[in-house]
Amino acid sequence: MKSLINAVALAAVLAVPAVSFAQSQPENGPVTREQVRNELKALESVGWRPNVVSPFYPGDYQAAKARLQSGGDSGYGPATDGSSQSGTASSYSPPVRMMR
Repeated sequence: MKSLINAVALAAVLAVPAVSFAQSQPENGPVTREQVRNELKALESVGWRPNVVSPFYPGDYQAAKARLQSGGDSGYGPATDGSSQSGTASSYSPPVRMMR
């Protein structure tokens, strides 16, 4: 009898973690393929490329989502106020060392 209680207790302890990691459905139900395709097209429209391997993956994906939520069209560069600067190009050239 004691071994039966121990076996039931062990089974319960092993079953609790499996149940606790169950995924819950999103609030609006499961996501459809069409919704995923639409989200990918929207992210591509603000500059994110899902088919390019990037070492900055989480950051560039999150930045694209932020641009999408803010309503940015191009997603490149900061907002500008319309001013510009002009001048001449730098004429600096590094010194040349002669080999002996």
